[in-house]
Amino acid sequence: MRSVLKQIIAKNKQEERDLRLARQAEIENPKTADDRRSFLKKTALGGIAMTGMMGLGIEDTIAQTTSKVSRMSAPSELKITDMRYALTNVMGGTAIIKIETNQGIYGLGEVRDAADVRYALFLKSRILGKNPCNVEKIFKSIKQFGGPARQAGGVCAVEMALWDICGKAYNVPAWQLLGGRYRDKVRLYADTPEASSPEEQKRLIDFRVNEQGYTWLKMDVSIGELRGKPGTVVNGKFWENDKGVLAQWGDRRNMMSYGNTMHPFTQIQITEKGLEVLQQVVEDVRNMVGYEIPISTDHYGHFDLNNGIRLAKALDKYRLAWFEDMVPWQYNEQWKIITEAIETPTTTGEDIYLLKDFMPLIQNRAVDIVHPDLASSGGLLETKRIGDYAEEFGIAMAMHQAGTPVSFMANVHCAAATQNFLALEHHSVDVPWWESLVKTVGGFKMIDKGFATVPLTAPGLGIELDEEVVKAHLHQSDKTFFKSTEEWNELRSHDRTYS
Repeated sequence: MRSVLKQIIAKNKQEERDLRLARQAEIENPKTADDRRSFLKKTALGGIAMTGMMGLGIEDTIAQTTSKVSRMSAPSELKITDMRYALTNVMGGTAIIKIETNQGIYGLGEVRDAADVRYALFLKSRILGKNPCNVEKIFKSIKQFGGPARQAGGVCAVEMALWDICGKAYNVPAWQLLGGRYRDKVRLYADTPEASSPEEQKRLIDFRVNEQGYTWLKMDVSIGELRGKPGTVVNGKFWENDKGVLAQWGDRRNMMSYGNTMHPFTQIQITEKGLEVLQQVVEDVRNMVGYEIPISTDHYGHFDLNNGIRLAKALDKYRLAWFEDMVPWQYNEQWKIITEAIETPTTTGEDIYLLKDFMPLIQNRAVDIVHPDLASSGGLLETKRIGDYAEEFGIAMAMHQAGTPVSFMANVHCAAATQNFLALEHHSVDVPWWESLVKTVGGFKMIDKGFATVPLTAPGLGIELDEEVVKAHLHQSDKTFFKSTEEWNELRSHDRTYS
């Protein structure tokens, strides 16, 4: 036993000598910043001096000061020094940001899918020099620059990255910083796109259920299924674009297009024949899947609450997990009318920013389930607050997610820390390189048989980028890779929102 202890002491001595030499070399390096040099000088003696005062021998002192201690961080002296980005090809252009610090620790965040990375870069001058571990303090100073849907992308990206840094600084997973975990794995629901035929739909479903082990699915029940079927839709022709389709995702250059017109204002109606066709679509999928697996639905089209209720009642018998975004989230009273009129659970929220705009839906029990997207709702802590508030009213929380593994893992940590959580969306099931964008710290399997693994010991979000894979999947519009963003360093305005 004594010989083993001597070996351990000798090993600790050697490690301490190596560390001391490396520290001194960095202190003497003319490129070392003054604040970093000051930190190194302080930590050179701090640990040994303290234990020496306690009367411990040098061997015990070294063992004491090197056991389970992160030598890379003094959290109270951390400062944000930079923010850079890489625009990936996920969902047609999703930016990953990297926030760097004076101690070499960095954090990863993500600007919501299809949002402009400048939503995040705009915030750089407002966070430089701040201690990233003061997450809530920084969040409160920048949340005024977020808004609904993708307008919140920058604020949420920064918040994710701050938790990643903070977890690394204290050597704990992000879920621990949110108050602890309720679960060791997070149930996923696999988004299943519309298919050109029942055979193709069956192939997609078999891949998800039988090959990948998903236990929850989501499908679109869109009036796009009625295209080319006479007598199924009233007033749809008026809204078709020049390609003869109802472009649900809108036209950025035409704010009066179908996709940019809120649901109550199109006066599109579904006929009885149309309802029969959509019933058949859902029945076909339900017959393929069976009744053991929940099926959620989304993307119906832009029509009013009356037609939403008619559609929901036609599909009630298939016991769907939920109807999502039947009308815009802003129409709290309409949501309450729909929820009270149908038997299937209702949900909305992927475009809501902050708890305050979830409150009317929750307080009025206007929906059965809240459905925030963490990359729009305010980040990890704000989303947990949304879930906790909903829980007080007996309302569950599912989570929308359609980004890279960075926001995916941010969601996993939040879901692990929230009791009333149901399932998290995975939107890239059919993208073979998606998981390879990152490496998990410690080698845990990110997704296993339809569940995400909650990292139990990996600090922060628990992932690092695989830079070569990211470089191979940059968006064609911006092939730069974490280039300098110095043009965003200067603060040019006074941001106080009151006089």
